[in-house]
Order: sequence, then structure tokens, then C-alpha cells
Amino acid sequence: MPQVMEFKLPDLGEGLTEAEIVRWLVAVGDVVAIDQPVVEVETAKAMVEVPCPYGGVVTARFGEEGEELPVGAPLITVAVGAESAPAGAAESPEAGAEKGSSDAPRPLIGYGSDHSRPARRRRVRPVTAAVSAPAPDPTPAAPAPAAPVVAAGPVPVISPLVRKLARDNGVDLRALRGSGPEGLILRADVEAALRAPEPAPVAVPVPVAAQGERIPLKGLRGAVAEKLSRSRREIPEATCWVDADATELMAARAAMNAVDGPKISVLALLARICTAALAKYPELNSTVDLAANEIVRLPAVHLGFAAQTERGLMVPVVRDAHTRSPESLSAEFARLTELARAGKLAPSDLTGGTFTLNNYGVFGVDGSTPIINHPEAAMLGVGRIMAKPWVHRGELAVRQVVQLSLTFDHRVCDGGAAGGFLRYVADCVENPAVLLRSL
Repeated sequence: MPQVMEFKLPDLGEGLTEAEIVRWLVAVGDVVAIDQPVVEVETAKAMVEVPCPYGGVVTARFGEEGEELPVGAPLITVAVGAESAPAGAAESPEAGAEKGSSDAPRPLIGYGSDHSRPARRRRVRPVTAAVSAPAPDPTPAAPAPAAPVVAAGPVPVISPLVRKLARDNGVDLRALRGSGPEGLILRADVEAALRAPEPAPVAVPVPVAAQGERIPLKGLRGAVAEKLSRSRREIPEATCWVDADATELMAARAAMNAVDGPKISVLALLARICTAALAKYPELNSTVDLAANEIVRLPAVHLGFAAQTERGLMVPVVRDAHTRSPESLSAEFARLTELARAGKLAPSDLTGGTFTLNNYGVFGVDGSTPIINHPEAAMLGVGRIMAKPWVHRGELAVRQVVQLSLTFDHRVCDGGAAGGFLRYVADCVENPAVLLRSL
């Protein structure tokens, strides 16, 4: 007899807790092979095809396209061992040896703890067949309120940061049940209480004319909103800026691109300057560990860069940017930008950054005070490069001028280090030979 197995939305990594169904790749009655993609979902990070760990016949499909499901919600059920299952869906000898634990699905390729093998991406024709099983409510059920701690005795909280977070947000610690050892209340418990839904307000009729367009704050837009809000809550940021004469930098780039070989972008040259500046001022390539109350200086520069797409603002990350040449940086910027605009960035392409380069000059503006990309400690902003009157060698001349701004976490350094970093970047922009001397 076939065994019906339920496949649930897996943990897609990077702390993601929900995903939106974009397109079903199978219909009820279809035969699927082990690790065949069955649905395409959109997370706050990227578009992902989700493979099923079972081979057999699809007996039910849960959720409509456009629905958002929490991690752990049912996706499909599969009749394993049905006569119509293809030979390719049969278990391998290794899988057969693990038959005793058939209730537990094999690790999904590309997900969970098995990160050594990339996900096999195989497209299946899109289907629009009706769902044979009712879709569950995609909204996660709110946790039942924990029983309040007995007033007698101390509240089980060790960290003063947890106490401050609760006090600043009006959370009664005695009403929480800690998830730590022996009921210890952790930061996550307080944050969960802050995320808990409030009682629904009494509906008040509003005239139709007074209503505006409502756009759900979810997916990428919701993730950006949460990250920026958290940055403003936690990071005491400050910004300093300087105008720089970029004429020599633009001339150097033109000379480099005049010879045969890969072309080099302005962003790549600025990135190379950033990595050299971070080597001189490593405090800006760091993060703050609130739980340990420590500043963590990071050994590698994983450089994020702001990319505007139809889905919204994304910050792809160039790994080990400090080891790359301008040619390599140009190629990687171009590759990641193309993937971002196509909506094909993997979650790993959007996480792990240690410093961000934000070229808002492409929007035709001179300056900005951007919000730091939490949990990083700094961001360099670059305005448009344009012809302006400038005093050059004692005389007024028309030069290519750019405004540079540095927004930094004041916990990791003081103004001296921040100013030194920004001045070094400006010196390299004005005289690229300064960069050569530091290599």
C-alpha cells in the first residue's frame, strides 16, 4: 500500500520565517521524483524553487499562488510507493538502508544542514489545476499567552540589555515565560512579546473617499522595513561628509579602459578604495554583539552594494572584496546586479555583508544620510560626479566633483577614526597614486 507523506515548507535558511507561493510546478495527480522542484516561492531574500524529498504521486496541494505560508506549513502530500511512481523516483540503495526512519524526510538538497551540495534546479511546466485540498490559513497562529510568573521571587533575567529592552518597550517581564535554561528570559523572548499581535481595534466605518491605497508590507518590502527600523532602534549613527575632486580618478579609469581587457566601472574603483581604507581603519569593518556587550572586528571585507530593482532595494554582497582586483570587482558587481534585476539572487547572495557601498549618485542626487545596513557598522555614500567650479592649484577651474558621506555606528569608533577613513577615501579619489602607495 502507498504511504502518504506530507511535505512541509522547509526552513530556507538566513532566519526566514515565511515565503509567498509564486508558482506551482506540479498539480494533483502528477508524478514527482525525489528532489524534483514542486513550487516556486518568494522569500524576503530571493525567488527559490523548493524540491520535494519524496517520490510518488501528488495527492494534495496546499495554498494558492500569492498566498504567504509560514515555515512548517504543509505544501503537498505525496503517495510514496504508488504504482504510478516512476522508476527514477525509487529509493537509492543508500536511502533504502535508512528505511527504518522513513517518517523523517531526507535532507533537502541546498537547504537545511546539508549545504555541501547545490540545489538541483529543474523547471517543470507551470500548471493551473485546481487544488484538491483546502488551503490552510497562511497566518501563523498566535502563541497562547504564557502564564504569568508568580510575583514572589526574582524575575529570571540576567542580561541588563534584556531588562532595558523590556523597560523601553513597556514589556512586563513577570508576564513572560523564558525559553532559556531553567526559564531564563532571553532577548528573543522579549522580542517575541513585542511581535505578538495586539487585540484588534473596534472597526470604525470610514468613508470610501477617505481611504487610500493599501500595500501589504511583506516580502522584500517588509524585510527592508524591519531591517531599517531595527537599525534605527539599535544603532547610534552619525554622518560626516566631504566634497572631493574626482577628475584624476575619472582620468585614471579612462586610461585603464583604453587598453584591451575587461572594462572597469567607477563603482569597482571606489570599492577598491574602500577595502584599502578599511585595512587602515578596521574598526569600521565590525559589528556589535549586544548579548556579549562586545565589538567584533571582522577579518574579511564582504562588501555590500545597493542595487535598485523592480522588487525594491537589494544589497547583494561581494565576498572577500579585499582580495579582488578592480577587474574582478567590476565583473562581480555586474553579475550580481543582473541576478538582482532578474529576481534570481540566492539568500546567501544577500547576507553576510560587513560594509556597504551606496552609490546614490545614479539617481542624480549629490548627498544622503543613509541608514546603516544592520548589523554592519558603517556605509559609504557616493553622490553624482559632476562638473563644478573648483580651486585647483591656486586657480579657479571646472573639475569633476563628488560628495562622499560616511554613516557610522558611533559605538565602534569616534569621529577621529571616521574622519580619518573618509579623508583617506577622498585623498584616493583626488589622487589615485595615494592608493598605489598603500598597496
